[in-house]
Amino acid sequence: MEEGFEKKEELEKKEEKDKNDAPNNNDREEIFSKVVRAGKRTYFFDVKATRRNDYYLTITESKKRFNRDGRFYYEKHKIFLYKEDFDKFSDGLAEVIEYIQENRPEIIEKEEITPQEKGDETKVEAKVDEELAETYTDVDFEDLEDKS
Repeated sequence: MEEGFEKKEELEKKEEKDKNDAPNNNDREEIFSKVVRAGKRTYFFDVKATRRNDYYLTITESKKRFNRDGRFYYEKHKIFLYKEDFDKFSDGLAEVIEYIQENRPEIIEKEEITPQEKGDETKVEAKVDEELAETYTDVDFEDLEDKS
């Protein structure tokens, strides 16, 4: 089943590429492409060339989403990275990844949580709910009716 999803996503990517390569946009020749599947997301790394044969990178994040009627679509976010920015982008990305790896809180598996900790957790959630209830503002939409 997942294989069909992947083929559908790649077909949609090709269709999008064909749309983008319409007569006005044919200055983007695709040179190299790498697909990375990571959980519920798929990343596309596409090396393209301009008319002057300058290379640039597009990074596309694609996530399968569902409409209210249950039909799915792909939500996509795209970054264009040009050669003059490669070094700074790469350095910044490496620095941020290193920071996350060194400073992220330790993940506790559910099995590691003791019954006492679960009780404390429930108390905290109840306290937060009470605080939210105290700060909740009741909005009366009747005030917005047109009285003319």
